[in-house]
Amino acid sequence: MSTTAQSIELLAQVPVFEALAPADLLAVAEVAVPRQFPAGQVIFREGDSSDTCYVLSRGHVRAVRENIDGRTIALAHFGPGDIFGELAMFDDERRSATIETLDEVEAIGILGQDMRRLLREHPDISVKLVIALGRRLREANERLSRQSFQTVQSRVAGVLGQLVRQAQAEGAGQTDVLVTITQAEIAQLAGSSRESASRFLAVLERAGVVSQGRGRLTVHDPPALERYVY
Repeated sequence: MSTTAQSIELLAQVPVFEALAPADLLAVAEVAVPRQFPAGQVIFREGDSSDTCYVLSRGHVRAVRENIDGRTIALAHFGPGDIFGELAMFDDERRSATIETLDEVEAIGILGQDMRRLLREHPDISVKLVIALGRRLREANERLSRQSFQTVQSRVAGVLGQLVRQAQAEGAGQTDVLVTITQAEIAQLAGSSRESASRFLAVLERAGVVSQGRGRLTVHDPPALERYVY
């Protein structure tokens, strides 16, 4: 992502920025800086100072937190078009999670101080960003509410469905969708134990919905996952 035009195109795909007018997108793109990271690199750690938000243009990262007993818990996976570290646009609080690259990553970074300057200079951008972030907060609350009442099967199927949709947005087909993820990460994202997630994945495998491999999973029949989500 080396040109302003490419940055504008990328920003327009991000829910936080999609409501902005072309002139506002240009103002944001002009302060965006192209960044590249190799696979297996930590972009920032939980507890670091928060000064930059990122929008992915290529590659994948995951957000993790480390428990007091040393265990690492996966919170989310991000792919092209996703934004992370976005609270840096508004304050300098410490990072709430660690971000690790899963493969080679290209992104644009936006310094918090640059974004806050734009917000002061263009109050209309502030209003649109608050509306967009409010929408994301409502969606997160609804997701947490659903998970509170869902079974493990429903939560795991929902996580797989989300990963499939992300892969399809990146060019995967309608069937036989390859997802690179471990059983442990699926369990963490679904808020379940690895044993419970593993048992349900075995059920899906016997039904021909998925096939499992080391660190990867192929979803042969994505629509079938919906039968387990309620």
